Amino acid sequence: MTDIVLESVEDVAPREALLDLCLGTERFAKSSERLREGRLPAEGLAFSAHGPDGRLAGTVRLWNVTAGPGKAALLLGPLAVHPWFRKSGLGGALMEQAVAEAAARGHGAIVLVGDAPYYGRFGFSAEKTAQLWMPGAYDRNRLLALELTAGAFDGARGLISPTGRKVATPSLNELIAGAADFRKSA
Repeated sequence: MTDIVLESVEDVAPREALLDLCLGTERFAKSSERLREGRLPAEGLAFSAHGPDGRLAGTVRLWNVTAGPGKAALLLGPLAVHPWFRKSGLGGALMEQAVAEAAARGHGAIVLVGDAPYYGRFGFSAEKTAQLWMPGAYDRNRLLALELTAGAFDGARGLISPTGRKVATPSLNELIAGAADFRKSA
């Protein structure tokens, strides 16, 4: 039995280790990563699944993007499930939770880059993505979308761009001041 819950701060390091195990460091070169860099996941749309012993077994996150000018959407990914749980249906459960919660929060559409045979069972297709493109290299056949609200992608055209909350980063002056305080206390 696995529990799917909102991601917590305690899940951050195990999530990164799980993503390394499942996706390797190549994940950092993907065009989807350009949309996630320096951003926080969409509010209430980062999920963790924990196995019976409490350890992280799976993860999925959604990110605020625009699918061309004026077309708010979410980017789903990465979805990762520990190899021990791959045949348990956990990936599907994470997808269902993510899609249901995005719809409940009033989002109109989700895009992702992934395998159509897998994501098609959740309603994703390339039907509405022909006029959209990702930053950087990607396989056009793997750019998929799901409308949560009918017509949400009507007329969508252009570059998919990040719009979500930025990760807070200290200024150079704050870092220097912190280092000076640290030296004084040492």
